[in-house]
Amino acid sequence: MPGWEGVIAAATGNCRPRRDEAPDDWDWSRPSYSALPLAANFAAFLGCLAIVAALTERHGTGRGERIEAPLFNATFELIGVAGAYPVERGRPPEKRRDPNGSGTYRCADGRHVRFDPIGGSMRFMSWFLDAAGRSSWIGEGFTSRQRLAADPTLAAELRARLTTLFLQRPAREWEDLANAAGVPLCMVRTAAEWTRTDHARETRAVVRLDDPLLGPTWMPGRPIRLSAHEAPLRPRHLPDADRAAILAALDAPPPRRPATRPATGAPPYTGKRVIDLTQVLAGPTAGRLLGEFGAEVIKINSPQRRVDAHGYVNRGKRTMLVDVESARGQEEVLWPLVREADVLLQNFPRATAERYGTGYEHVRPHRPDIVYVSVSCYGDGGPWESRRGYETQGQAATGIVERAGRGRRPMVQGPYNVLDYGTGAVAALGAALAIYHQVVRGEGLRVSTSLAQVGTLHQATLIVEPEAGPLPGVEPAGLWALGAGPLQRFYPAADGWFYLGAAPDDLPSLAAVDGLAAISGRTADALVAALEAAFATGTVATWVDRLRAAGLGAHRVVELAELMVDPAVRAQGLSMTQVSDEAGAVVMPGTAVTLESRSLRAGRPAPRPGSDAVAVLGEMGLAPGRIDGLARAWVVQLDDLPPGWHT
Repeated sequence: MPGWEGVIAAATGNCRPRRDEAPDDWDWSRPSYSALPLAANFAAFLGCLAIVAALTERHGTGRGERIEAPLFNATFELIGVAGAYPVERGRPPEKRRDPNGSGTYRCADGRHVRFDPIGGSMRFMSWFLDAAGRSSWIGEGFTSRQRLAADPTLAAELRARLTTLFLQRPAREWEDLANAAGVPLCMVRTAAEWTRTDHARETRAVVRLDDPLLGPTWMPGRPIRLSAHEAPLRPRHLPDADRAAILAALDAPPPRRPATRPATGAPPYTGKRVIDLTQVLAGPTAGRLLGEFGAEVIKINSPQRRVDAHGYVNRGKRTMLVDVESARGQEEVLWPLVREADVLLQNFPRATAERYGTGYEHVRPHRPDIVYVSVSCYGDGGPWESRRGYETQGQAATGIVERAGRGRRPMVQGPYNVLDYGTGAVAALGAALAIYHQVVRGEGLRVSTSLAQVGTLHQATLIVEPEAGPLPGVEPAGLWALGAGPLQRFYPAADGWFYLGAAPDDLPSLAAVDGLAAISGRTADALVAALEAAFATGTVATWVDRLRAAGLGAHRVVELAELMVDPAVRAQGLSMTQVSDEAGAVVMPGTAVTLESRSLRAGRPAPRPGSDAVAVLGEMGLAPGRIDGLARAWVVQLDDLPPGWHT
């Protein structure tokens, strides 16, 4: 079946808003269309990662590889923790993602900001209230996570006060105030506004290239920055422009490098060690993917903190709770681990990593050829590099929130975290590029990527801006969008919704489908009306079967809960079950990429955070007494470990 984006979206439940973003009267049976090509993007990210890993393996063994990264499979990487749950509890209802006053707020100038005072503590709310001149609110309980969770009236009062407060200043002023205080808040911009910011251009999230047809044109740049060896970006070449050069190159092919070791069938990164210092979703996703490709990943979280999504994003890893900001944590734990590592992942804002003593220049003396990967909200360089932000700030900055809510209130794209998991996959790709360089040249590299750079790339086809003037075309956007045209659209049948995916050349085949003869000769709106009238006469199953038999793309809208237990999905390993010591049988997305000559591995179930500390420290040569001493000094947490699966 043709794998149109809308077909994949219908098949994976990726066609509805987030529960806390939709209007109160939203019809939840109705799908929503997004112009972001997320299935294609995730397949591209994962496919590129697999290619670079296979090239690294080929450098040593001389053996090639056959790789598959289907769009449907790749979407399970996007689903992520939304599809992970303990079997005994069942898949829980979708949680609201607006705790502790988080949300999108209208400001005095009619613009909006996205504010998220979340994290391991309520420090961001305290910092914001102090900066806004509302410190007195702290004593009323508005910075107590426990009180806000237990008292819906208090939580509603906080939201009401914030709504009034934000109306007192323009959005840009709130953005400057909050970011000066270190608080995750971003003004909601359009994609066009984002591409014109100094930050987007200084970080090369967008670049100006001389297109052969459009002339000077602004377009997305690379989502990955390397500390060295970046080839210059080039504009597209017109079809067949390079025929002579390519044919000439075939006369002198490069010599094949002889194999230096035998192929074993093990995953490509077997023998590599990764130290993963990242938190939440994007960074840990990068570590999980490197682990699936064979690396040993040691996951380090802070002691005495909640570890979100641990059961899924940290599966296959060894886990420790270490205070890496402390002198002893660095000298006795972190640096000895780094000296035996190939890759270090971290997601502190630039200035924060330097302040903690874990920046690139701090790490290199301990392992000169380290691959050092930074994941952040806005990227390295540019005026925003030290700003904090989450999925929602990345979406707000780059235009995704405006695009998803166009025509009404700005809205976070849903239902899955398009930036967190996309950035995790891109960070793993950046690490893979640097590992290849490390293997071939024996040198380390500093790698960085960000939510904002990946948010730009997700919209790549939608934000190409020639300086000569905008490109023609109307983009479907907003919650009520159903498709890009009559042949790429969600339609209601008598008993539900399905997606039709076809090309203009398919019109004769479509009109030949039993029951659709009346659409012949119709165009645009008339064709939509004719198809709607016809499809209303039969069931979803009837129309999907007829359309597929005609060679067209069609799929009913599937809910996530159904998808994760679908027998065909489970047979492919896209939904898998592990047995957790803590939670029993747990369901979660499996691996999305297939290598023909070797198996990727999901790895062991994640134990409680911190469970591997004694074993890892013992392997480092620390005696039991010294390990106990680190625990007594609060450097390492060994007891009262936090849960890995939250209720």
